[in-house]
Amino acid sequence: MNDIRQISAQELTDFLLQNGEKKFRQKQIEEWLWKKGVGSFDEMTNVPAALRQKLQENFTFLHAEIAMKVQSSDGTAKFLFALHDGKQVEGVLIPSGQRVTACISSQVGCALKCAFCATGTMGFIRNLHFTEIFDQFILMNNQAEKLYNQNITNIVYMGMGEPLMNYDNVMESIRLITSPSGPGLSPSRITLSTVGITHGIKRLADDGFKPDVALSLHCADELKRTLRMPVTKHHNFAQLQEALAYLHEKTGKRITIEYLMLKDWNDSVEDARKLFRFCLPFPVKINLIEYNATESGYEKSPEENVKRFVDFLESKNMVVNIRHSRGKDIDAACGQLVRKK
Repeated sequence: MNDIRQISAQELTDFLLQNGEKKFRQKQIEEWLWKKGVGSFDEMTNVPAALRQKLQENFTFLHAEIAMKVQSSDGTAKFLFALHDGKQVEGVLIPSGQRVTACISSQVGCALKCAFCATGTMGFIRNLHFTEIFDQFILMNNQAEKLYNQNITNIVYMGMGEPLMNYDNVMESIRLITSPSGPGLSPSRITLSTVGITHGIKRLADDGFKPDVALSLHCADELKRTLRMPVTKHHNFAQLQEALAYLHEKTGKRITIEYLMLKDWNDSVEDARKLFRFCLPFPVKINLIEYNATESGYEKSPEENVKRFVDFLESKNMVVNIRHSRGKDIDAACGQLVRKK
């Protein structure tokens, strides 16, 4: 049987009419699916029982479920989601003042093998369907209400996987989450993070992408970055700068640069100078990220190195923020999401 969330609105309407139902039932059902995010037909309480029975006989839900939850001492919560085929992904809720940010996965595993990221050790297993991405949001939003007494305010596509290598499903999930007939989250509250898939960045520009875009750069020395982030071989700095400048030109958006501070690898003043030069073709804000321990052998930058790095960038009038890790004690921080079994 087909997952009811994977058929079109027209297919659902056709099914209803063929079974003697009124057309307005289609909007009723879709509100349950996308605004309320239900996982069973029994929850559709304003749909007649006979119709719910027909739906149950003809369709199914390939619904993700929370298999495990752990909460950090700082309030951050990590969730293991069990998918319909036995695969698993992780997501994270990060409370901060009046904000609750959901970190969402787009793939099971990741093909890019960045040396300092634990997710890359899994390899690529498969893309997530847009319904599985949507499920992460719905399930974590329910948990946010229980844990923090408020809904999710922001989403970052920074979990497992590279979003631009699952473009269509990621875009459809964003459309559903931001739709007035769905949860209705503002696109300005969403950030998509990429390691620099240049054709994907240009496609975002051509599609008039409204959420924010963050580049996980981590090193502005092209040779050093290639050795630690093999994706650079196929998406070199000239191509990357061109794509980001094109994105800014088409959307007017300032690019966020994510930069993981690693001791003695990318944290010198010369590294800061190279970062400044990389960012000249387009306006940016720079997030310097505290490294989270994995089994990679890297260490976080000492505070004095970070200070020198920041001082140089600020002397060039760059906007710089230092991001301290959340959820490290439960392996929920950036780069730590990995299934170990």
